[in-house]
This record gives sequence, structure tokens and C-alpha cells, in this order.
Amino acid sequence: MSATYLHPRPALTVDCVIFGLNTGLDELWVLLVERGQKPFKGRWAIPGGFVRVGESLETAARRELDEETGLRDVFLEQLYTFGEPDRDPREHVVSVTYYALVNLDDYELEAGTDAKKAAWFPVKRREKELAFDHRRILDVALARLRGKLSYQPVGFELLPRKFTLSQLQRLYEIILEQPVDKRNFRKKVLAMGILRDLGEVQENVRHRAAKLYAFDEKAYRQKEKAGFHFEL
Repeated sequence: MSATYLHPRPALTVDCVIFGLNTGLDELWVLLVERGQKPFKGRWAIPGGFVRVGESLETAARRELDEETGLRDVFLEQLYTFGEPDRDPREHVVSVTYYALVNLDDYELEAGTDAKKAAWFPVKRREKELAFDHRRILDVALARLRGKLSYQPVGFELLPRKFTLSQLQRLYEIILEQPVDKRNFRKKVLAMGILRDLGEVQENVRHRAAKLYAFDEKAYRQKEKAGFHFEL
């Protein structure tokens, strides 16, 4: 026999902050959707929606990403829970938020359901008037990403499968918004033993072609089990 609850309860939603690097690795971008329904119709927002009965939080988050942006099979991690009673003008809504990291070249956007359209915006020049409390959510996600870079190899999710050491260094500089010492950075990252030299170099570049590498996740997991701690 199922239980019956007599007390009113808040509604539950999931929201997903999706970060990506543009092709030139010049800026960190965030994916936003233009709302097609009230409240905040026409306002840009973080993709998300209500959790269905019988649906897990991550399943709901991935479904909403698929429905509102067309993104599938992306790196996704739970971020924080926002539950202020006045964060949604419709009713008391608690949002469990996630953040995702993608390589922009691997995905095509496809708006749907209550999203009028989806588009990438540079984080530095992001829209000031976001729907709900999405400005705060975005700021929390950015702080989490910056913190994670120093102790987990999440940054590789933003890079192409094949990348140069310069591209990896530039990724850290863009997200942390500060310069990185080239010599020390390369020495440290190569000493970790988690990059695989592909034996290839860049093609069709005007400057001297640089070596191409790939993140060796298998090697990283083995080292992690042995007590290795990622630190950059």
C-alpha cells in the first residue's frame, strides 16, 4: 500500500549549466536557451525543467538537456541545490543543479519543448538578465569548474580528442583568468604520465606544427587507484 502525504510539498526541477570552449580556444562559453513560455518568456535561461514522477535526478537532467538543446552523452556532475521559496514566481520550486562540459565541435544545438532557441554565449559577456535565479547558479557553476581544474582532470572534456600542450595550457588560462608559466606547466603535466603522445603533429597551421596528445583515462584511473593525486 502506497503512503499518502497530507502536507504540501515544493516542486522539484533540474537545471544544467553547460560550458564549452570555442574552436579557437579563446573564450569559455555557456549554453543558454530562450524561454518560449511564461514566466520570463523571451528571457535567456539555463536549460532545465521539472522532474517527472519515478524519474531519477540525473535521468531528468539528461532528458532535459536532450529535449532543450539536443545534447547527449556529455560529462555531467551534480553541482548544488537551490531552494529559496521565492526563486520561482509560480510556486516554491527546489532545483537540483548540474554542470556539464562539452567540446563545441562535437555537438549541434537543437532547441525544443519550452525553449524557443538555444545558443552559446561567452561567459565574460553573458546576458545580465537571466530568468529565475540563474545568474547565481551560473556563478556557482563557474566557481566549481575553476576549483575542479586544480585537482581533477575535468578540463580534458572541453578539448578536442587530439590537442597540443599549448591548447591545454590556454584552457587553464581562459578558465582561471590568469597566465600560466609555460615551462613549469608543461613539465608538470608531462611528468604525470596521463597524456599519450599520438606521434602526430598539427596540420595546416602557419606556425611550427606542434605535437598532438590525448588524455589517457585508463592510465589516470590506474594511477588514481595507486594513490596518485592530480594537481595542476
